[in-house]
Amino acid sequence: MSFQIVSRGLSRHAFTASKWAQHQISTPISMFSVRTFASKKHKNLLKHAKGFRGRAKNCYSIAIRRVHKSWQYAYRDRKRKRREWHKLWIQRIQAGVRQYSMRYSDFYGSYRKSGMHMDRKILAELAATEPFAFRSVVQVVEHQKLGNASK
Repeated sequence: MSFQIVSRGLSRHAFTASKWAQHQISTPISMFSVRTFASKKHKNLLKHAKGFRGRAKNCYSIAIRRVHKSWQYAYRDRKRKRREWHKLWIQRIQAGVRQYSMRYSDFYGSYRKSGMHMDRKILAELAATEPFAFRSVVQVVEHQKLGNASK
């Protein structure tokens, strides 16, 4: 029988491995199922790495760098997203104001002095979807501008 095992490429280490496996079966399972703090931390971080490419999704030492970098990108892009929306609102207001032969800077300066309290998001929405309401805002601002010029 030992000849058959050697001819199949198995050595005497196969017997020691099987003895080790028998020993593992006889030990209680609860001893191995207890998770430590470090492994919970690793598991939690690997949840954040879900969807990453290569070993960054399942190798802790690589995943931690990728996850931290992704958090940096997320922080930066939250600021960038607000900036992009702000630019879009200004463009929409400017397009609406140009119809009444005003510049955005003149309009918004007089608008702030007029005492109306609508932010750029609302003004952009009015300029895009409610032209008559936006026209009334422009008229109030023009009246404010003429009132300041006469003083």
